[in-house]
Order: sequence, then structure tokens, then C-alpha cells
Amino acid sequence: MKKYKASHVFVPGGLPSHTYIERAEGAIKNRLESANDNLCKLVTLTGQTKSGKTVITQKVFSELEDQNIWINGGSIENESDIWSQVVEQLGGWTVEEISEHKSSSHKIHGKGTTEANALVVKGKGELGGELGGARGTGQKTSREVSPKTAALKLVREHHACLIVDDFHYFKRSLQGGFVRAVKPLVFHGVPVILIAIPHRRFDAIKVEREITGRIENIDVPYWNIDELEQIPRIGFPLLNIDVSQSVVHSMAGESLGSPHLMQEFCRELCRSLDVKETLDQEINIKEMPEGIFSKVGENTGKTIFDKLATGPRQRSDRIPRKLVNGDEVDIYKVVLFALARLSPGMQTIKYEDLRAAIRDILEESIPQAHEISRVLDKMSEIAASDEASTPVIDWEKEDQKLHITDPFFAFYLKWGSEKI
Repeated sequence: MKKYKASHVFVPGGLPSHTYIERAEGAIKNRLESANDNLCKLVTLTGQTKSGKTVITQKVFSELEDQNIWINGGSIENESDIWSQVVEQLGGWTVEEISEHKSSSHKIHGKGTTEANALVVKGKGELGGELGGARGTGQKTSREVSPKTAALKLVREHHACLIVDDFHYFKRSLQGGFVRAVKPLVFHGVPVILIAIPHRRFDAIKVEREITGRIENIDVPYWNIDELEQIPRIGFPLLNIDVSQSVVHSMAGESLGSPHLMQEFCRELCRSLDVKETLDQEINIKEMPEGIFSKVGENTGKTIFDKLATGPRQRSDRIPRKLVNGDEVDIYKVVLFALARLSPGMQTIKYEDLRAAIRDILEESIPQAHEISRVLDKMSEIAASDEASTPVIDWEKEDQKLHITDPFFAFYLKWGSEKI
């Protein structure tokens, strides 16, 4: 039997070669490829965090190909960062040096053997040619253009494909400037693709109304149970492991529509069995080993949970609030415990539902509406400043909605240790 490494079979967060599932992606890939065929529309590819948006885009527009320019939204601090990265990836420059040279020449005539300067002409009779020498003066000037001007020119000349991963991570003012800058490129058929999370799919329209009607939105749907179950069904036999349908179904049910989480479960199951490569003798797994889900939750969601629970560094003393179990915590943990009680998965939470959960876990001192809203504002800021490419939560104050955008955070709310 051919040997496979478990780390190569199950690849959380990467591009799996053995357990890559096509699902309904053929149609999505066809629509992405149409961006290269003079589509003349700004393409927005939307889907939940870790749903495979980047993977499928890489399949069509590989980052390894020179004409595909990838910009990571999480790495951008200001507009200059965007255009500098484009210039660098296309091998361009923003400073051009121009040399001007003026020269004069003189003629040499003679008969017989002649020597003029360092040029020696040997022979008899008249010289039939002219010898010239030159003296000159030169002047050098330099011209500098902005990274934006240089980048847009290079993209247009190379007809490069410009892809922004995690476009929602751009600040709103930055989104507007970018969309306005690339609009002429889009109108002339240059492919521009923005990858974002679903509830931010209309950000491009909000920041630039004139782009309305020039957007092609492609939606990457949640993975369903059958699609998720294909990952362990393909992967475990390569390692000579027979996993029962009940175990496979259990993992798929807890994956929150995320192939990344399913890959994590499969990898953790291999670790719990100490399986590093294909086994010589087949083993059978009939029941889900205890602690797999909790361990994945602790490894993937606890860090950001703790950051949100700590709150902003500069803060006034917070009022301790008594929980129904007798513990006392501040308002930041109250909000997180209420979320854990709801175990929302990847759904959007209405403000009133969250407040009701807060009332359920508190014995006294129910916070005012403005206090909860202020905490959600601060938590969104903390989540946005985290190193992850997508904030785990996104509070839309105007609509009074809280979006759980990260399946690992949602999974931790259900399986993590921080519960009451």
C-alpha cells in the first residue's frame, strides 16, 4: 500500500491535494474565468470565512503566475500600501532616470599609412574613408510618479488580474478610493476580483454608487453535510483507517459549514490515534474519541475569546456583575457568556436576542442598552485589530445586528471552556 503522511492528507487552512472537494465549484470557476474574457464588471466573490473562497480563486488565478496580482486586505494600512505592492509584484518602479547627451565630431583625411589618435589604418594609397571622433556633454534628470499612477499603468499594460483577498478588511474610506481607482480598468475589461464575507458583499456599491450595474457577484455557498462528509471518506482510507458513518456524520454536523473545521477534526483525530502516516494494519473507529471537539475549540478560538473578554487596554474601572452561578465578571465577559449561551453558529444575532440572553445569565445589575452597544463597538474594534484576516465578530450599530463571521470563534462559543 502506498504511504501517505497524515499532515499531507488533511490540510487545515491550506490547499489539500488529496482531500480537495470540487463540490459545485465548476460553475463558480467558470464564472471566475469569465472575468478574463472582457467581462467589464467588478467581480465580488463572497462566502463565509474559511469556506474555501481563496482556495477556489487560487485554482483559477494562481498566485504563482506573474500576471495575477494578489493583495491581502489584512496587510494594508493605507492606500499607498496597495499600489506599492502592485508595482513590486509587476516588477515596476516609481522613479525614472532620463539621460540627454549632446556630441560633436571631427573628420580625419590623409594619404598613405596614417595614424590618428588611437585608430590605426594600415595600407597604401589614399584613404577612402573618414575618421570621426566625438566629444560631448551629458545631463541626467529623474522623474518620480506616485505608486498609484505607476500601478494602474502597469496593470493596464500587462492586462494583469488584480485580486484583493479580504476586501472587507479595508477601511471604508480606503474601499472607496480603491474602487474609484480601478473603475476605469474594469470598464476596459481588466479583471478585478474582490473576495469578501457575505454581509459585506455590497461594500463596493456603498462606497461608489457609480459602480452599480457593473458588479458581478459570485456567491460561495455553505458546505452542506454531504459535501463535508466527503473529506473524511476520501482521506481516512488513504491512511488505512476505517471510520464509521456515525463518526463522519458527527464531525460534519459540528463543522458549521466549514471545510477548514472538518480538516481540523480529521487532523486532530489522527493525532489522538498517533497516526502520522498510512498504517500497515487497518484500524476501525466506531465512536468519536472523547475530547476531540473541545481540544479543537481550545486550540482555535480561545485566544481571541480572551482578547475580547479583556477589552480595551485603557479603561475605567468596570462594575462587577453577579451571574446566576454566583461568579462576578465585568460587562465584557457578560456579553461573551451570553453569546456562548446562544451558541449561535454562523448566524446573525439580533440585538434583542443577545440582550435577552444577558438577562438570563445575570442575577442582578442588568446593563443598559447603550452600555451593551458600547461594548459591542469596542469588541468589533479589538476583533478588527487582531492578526486574523477577518474580524471574528462584526457589529452593525445602525442595523442593530451582530455578525459571527468566524467558524472557529463560533465553534469555541459552543465547545470552549468559557461557559456558565
